[in-house]
Amino acid sequence: MYEYAIAWEWLAFAARWFHVVTAIAWIGSSFYFIALDLGLVKRPHLPAGVHGEEWQVHGGGFYHIQKYLVAPAEMPEHLTWFKYESYFTWLSGFLMLCIVYYGGADLFLIDRHVLDISKPVAILISLASLGFGWIIYDLLCKSPLGKNTWGLMAVLYVVLVFMAWGYTQVFTGRAAFLHLGAFTATIMSANVFMIIIPNQKIVVADLIAGRTPDAKYGYMAKQRSLHNNYLTLPVIFFMLSNHYPLAFGTAFNWVIAALVFLMGVTIRHWFNTTHARKGRPTWTWIVTVVLFILIMWLSTVPKLLTREDQTVSVAPAFQQFAGDPHFPAVKQLIGTRCSMCHAAEPVYEGIARPPNGVILENDAEIAAHAREIYIQAGRSHAMPPGNVTDITPDERKLLVAWFESAVEGKQE
Repeated sequence: MYEYAIAWEWLAFAARWFHVVTAIAWIGSSFYFIALDLGLVKRPHLPAGVHGEEWQVHGGGFYHIQKYLVAPAEMPEHLTWFKYESYFTWLSGFLMLCIVYYGGADLFLIDRHVLDISKPVAILISLASLGFGWIIYDLLCKSPLGKNTWGLMAVLYVVLVFMAWGYTQVFTGRAAFLHLGAFTATIMSANVFMIIIPNQKIVVADLIAGRTPDAKYGYMAKQRSLHNNYLTLPVIFFMLSNHYPLAFGTAFNWVIAALVFLMGVTIRHWFNTTHARKGRPTWTWIVTVVLFILIMWLSTVPKLLTREDQTVSVAPAFQQFAGDPHFPAVKQLIGTRCSMCHAAEPVYEGIARPPNGVILENDAEIAAHAREIYIQAGRSHAMPPGNVTDITPDERKLLVAWFESAVEGKQE
């Protein structure tokens, strides 16, 4: 059993590493071509069919790049396709979903205080939601609404917000954010696999056959590429969010997710406008900062609404936290709700070693991790995962009272 757990852990690490590598390749090439496309310049005497050109310098060499709006008159001898980066990013991400969230569904996917469902049902809901996302998105793009770029994006935003809310009603907060990222990434990768690459292959086939390619295929691919451009940054946020419980483990996590999509739009708008040489809209950064501050506020808004004191973050010290009057009750609580995993030799099934190396077996260890306990189990519901040890709201309040009492005591 121990060897199996270790092997499974290394498999998860390998899948994560592979996913990061392929994601860097996909996002890097995507951002490069968006910037290149926006920076193309129309100059006199360009060859027939050329939409624009760009001169670039990199690595000690100069590059002269020209873009054909539909296709060149003849098929070039060599053609490089950019598609496998997208495919392997999705496949490696799905592998991680299977290893971490399906393999550990009781711990990471299901929160029986949110929705009491079995592992097979939870996994089926997960898989169905990913397929549902692509079907709805594709139908909207192919509908009459698809001819209105910004109207379509507004409707798609409503769909994404609805899914953000829906996931939080089914899964743990951590899994909800991860699934929202997977939901969006599935749309993006399917755009490449189902629309962009097939349309490009139609154009290539027409060139080989000596036919003039239809411009509609390029337009469709361009629209999907634009959507991918604006969705990339939110996907990265959701994939990283599992390390930050104040984002996913709070009461307004679905609202936070909705604002993250807006931040993705404002940030990409700045880069797109800049690359197109249409100025530098600094207002986008102001809006982004305001949105992020609002997200920070939403992560603590339940406390603000009750008019309790604000959180003060300080470096914990043994005497400060172990000497607080709340500590005996906190120590007993941690021994009951946390120590089965956070021990030198965990006894929780499937856990071979303490998560993140955090051990909470004595006063000094508990005091040393006071801030993490406060954030992950007091101020948010990130721990225990899926609340598998049934920690109560009153117990979470105790953890909050302990940390803040110790902090206030030091300040006095």
